Amino acid sequence: MNWKETVKNLAEESGISQNLSKRVLKLTEILEELTIEKHGEDLVQTLGRLPVESAKALDEGDEELLQKLQKEMEGLSIEEIKEILQMYTTFFHLVNSLEQHEISRVNRMREFEETPESPRKESIAESVHDMKEKGYSYEEALNVFQQMDIQPTITAHPTEARRRSVLLKQQELASMISRLGDSDITPDEKIDLHREILNQLNLLLLTDEVRSERLTVEDEVENGLFYFTHSIWDSIPILYRDIRQAFDTYYNKRPEVPIVLRYRSWIGSDRDGNPNVSSNVTWQTVVEQRKTILNLYLDELNELRRYLSVSDKQAKVSEDLEESIKTDEDEFPLSERYERRYKHEMYRRKVTHMMHKIRFLIDKLSEDKQTIIKTSEVNTNADFIDDLELIKESLVSNGLSGLSEQGRLQDLIIRAKTFGFHLSGLDIRQHSSLHEETVEELLAQANVISNYGELSEDEKINTLVKELKNPRPLSPVKSDRSEVAAKVMTVFEEISDMLALNADIFGSYIISMTHGISDMLEVMLIAKEAGLWSYQGGEVDSQIDVVPLFETIEDLENSADLMEQMYEHDLFSKYLKSRDNFQEIMLGYSDSNKDGGYWMANWALDKAQYELGSVCRKHKVDFRLFHGRGGTVGRGGGQSNQAIVAMPAVANNGRVRFTEQGEVISFRYMLPSITHRHLEQIVNAMATVTMAQHDEAAGYLTGKESERAIIEEIAETSMKAYRELIDDPEFWDWYSGITPIEHIGKLPIASRPVSRGSSDDMTFDTLRAIPWVFAWTQVRYNTPGWYGIAEGIEAAIQKRDDAMTVLQKWHKEWTFFKTVLNNSQREMARTHLPTSDLYNFEPSKFHDQLIRKFGETENKITEITGYDHILDHNKVIQNSILFRNPFTYPLNFIQAELLKRWKKAETDAQKERLTEALFLNINGIAAAMQSTG
Repeated sequence: MNWKETVKNLAEESGISQNLSKRVLKLTEILEELTIEKHGEDLVQTLGRLPVESAKALDEGDEELLQKLQKEMEGLSIEEIKEILQMYTTFFHLVNSLEQHEISRVNRMREFEETPESPRKESIAESVHDMKEKGYSYEEALNVFQQMDIQPTITAHPTEARRRSVLLKQQELASMISRLGDSDITPDEKIDLHREILNQLNLLLLTDEVRSERLTVEDEVENGLFYFTHSIWDSIPILYRDIRQAFDTYYNKRPEVPIVLRYRSWIGSDRDGNPNVSSNVTWQTVVEQRKTILNLYLDELNELRRYLSVSDKQAKVSEDLEESIKTDEDEFPLSERYERRYKHEMYRRKVTHMMHKIRFLIDKLSEDKQTIIKTSEVNTNADFIDDLELIKESLVSNGLSGLSEQGRLQDLIIRAKTFGFHLSGLDIRQHSSLHEETVEELLAQANVISNYGELSEDEKINTLVKELKNPRPLSPVKSDRSEVAAKVMTVFEEISDMLALNADIFGSYIISMTHGISDMLEVMLIAKEAGLWSYQGGEVDSQIDVVPLFETIEDLENSADLMEQMYEHDLFSKYLKSRDNFQEIMLGYSDSNKDGGYWMANWALDKAQYELGSVCRKHKVDFRLFHGRGGTVGRGGGQSNQAIVAMPAVANNGRVRFTEQGEVISFRYMLPSITHRHLEQIVNAMATVTMAQHDEAAGYLTGKESERAIIEEIAETSMKAYRELIDDPEFWDWYSGITPIEHIGKLPIASRPVSRGSSDDMTFDTLRAIPWVFAWTQVRYNTPGWYGIAEGIEAAIQKRDDAMTVLQKWHKEWTFFKTVLNNSQREMARTHLPTSDLYNFEPSKFHDQLIRKFGETENKITEITGYDHILDHNKVIQNSILFRNPFTYPLNFIQAELLKRWKKAETDAQKERLTEALFLNINGIAAAMQSTG
């Protein structure tokens, strides 16, 4: 059986869409052609045979065939293994891209089907339609959008195994393969396109799948900028057109829409656990972002200049615009050529002056830091927006409002207000222990106290408050500092320079592992040393927002009490006053899950949101919750819009932040159409919860204490079961022995180390959450996404006769509960325990335990949901997994064999060859699973 026949049969059996199936078949046909050319007919037959035989061995329990396949893997040379891996990995990457195109096609089709009476689900039109249906006036509906403050935050966390050059080629190929099925291309064009696909595939196969060297921070910055300059840049104006069009449809008015969404970034600025992010790297990131956005504006201004061909012989311009042009003539005069060319085209003259100003700023970016800062005052983002608004007002006042309300000018104004001259605000994140170490050194140098680290929390707070109120610095500027203190202090000096350049470039200062008030005050004391915080006349002046990050289960449970203590603290309340009574609070999803297991982490996070929202409202503090969500379910992943809707009403005030990282970025931000869909879903969700914040109870369980006891029991018992698993003295040796965690730690996919200690001496405590989940996913256990649920539900049933009835009611009524259960089902559907058993080279009590617990969990969830099978509510994903599984099995057979060989390898040369194959193998399974960590 050849490869194409296998794909055709499995596509039909799995039930994936006909349109996608047709394109995957075309892809396989071309891959076969190329495989024969490069490796011969035998490999094509092997690629077609292995999925069928693997499925029979693993899904049907054919033990004889399983042993035959394992024997076959043993006999393969490294070169033969790499050939198989390369073709399957390429196949999966391109299928993933084709799926994105299919999602885009389906969304487009739904756009054609929608009507004013029946808008698309999760669209902006649906939001405004709902407001109209609920009796909102135009002003009330617009006010919902005016309350919105949405800040997606792009991070460089290492969960994207693909190189950007590979990723771009894959998308280009998927686009071409999709076009082959179009009805509007001629036979000759099809032949030409087919040849070009073959050429591009050849190039892809000749490109290293895995990077030869670990990414630098500079590489990560460059990768992040790619998404900003393409899909994000293209999608932002469309989002606001959607909002205006929705208001036009339902209220017959096209408003001046407030900016509802701005981006933040951690790339090049997040220091926690990444020694490669230095102050110099952060400043270079600032410069690169500024250069990037200014060049984008230059391109847009050039297009706007072509667009605004209005002659003053045909239409007048405003006096204000004429005066502005005269001022520009003095500061940035036009050449004789432009003077002559635009003699009667005032708008083009104005735009040309604006281009000269932008070029001036770009040229200065190659000079030293102080020159860049000083010359930035010549033309600020506010000046840029004022100039654009001046053009708009002139058009409106002279009867050309159509040109100002829609088109290039309006799009540029929206972008200027969204991206400024900084592109995205950069957060600084650092671990609390480094601040304590720095403060201890500063206090010792100033002869205040020599043992600060040994003080109690109350004693620390008293010492810090006293020093914060003292105007003198603790140490001279040029004093000797330890390596840690020097790194921490120079960050604050860098922040000072960032703020001098552009107040919007610096976002927040985030403290990892915040445990007490002293963690916040320590940062303020260091900021005071750098001139960013002061206390004078009983008032605080702070130039920065200090943000706590609560990550462990214990810290999440204590977070509301801790924030209340802060709000009631005299000095902290004065700090808040200086920041417009605003406090951002970050919640960590990854570490809480690794710490307490899936159910406890989700419940602790939901409870923390409810309690934090209540405390902030009680103290009349304007707040924004920042959700540090990972890509996978085991790290808080899932659809962002569903997570927003699932939040307790009291935690919703129109403001939200959430991280976007790893393969989630490439999925959401590679194609403009999917970026647009993602953003409109976010805005739709925010409109829904902003409307509901005053209409609904503070939380679903408010006033239902007996029901709250059930969820508490589930969370406590599930955490106990999870901790019993991972705290077993034999667990770590088993986990590190059967998963490729050792090799994941060495993958060159990011600048940040995977472990807080040495990658050669990892433990559960030092291992980061991303590789923890990544390794489970590779071997198909997916344990972090479901383990402990069965025990929790069973404990609740044992304590209350009606517990199952309550859980079934929650599944229908409570968005949070349903979302957590649905996300877990997705992880369970991707779990395949017969595959996992391939990695257990000898009988294991842990494997037997996971099999037993998985079955119990499956039974409990289907009883709650009423489904026959896990994931019956989402047939698209269910069918996709069914289609992918047989092609994934050979990759796991190979990985198990490679890990076995690694354990036996004796020489460095053997290990080097195996490492290369393992890296490719890990990448292939990540593509098949559409997930890393």
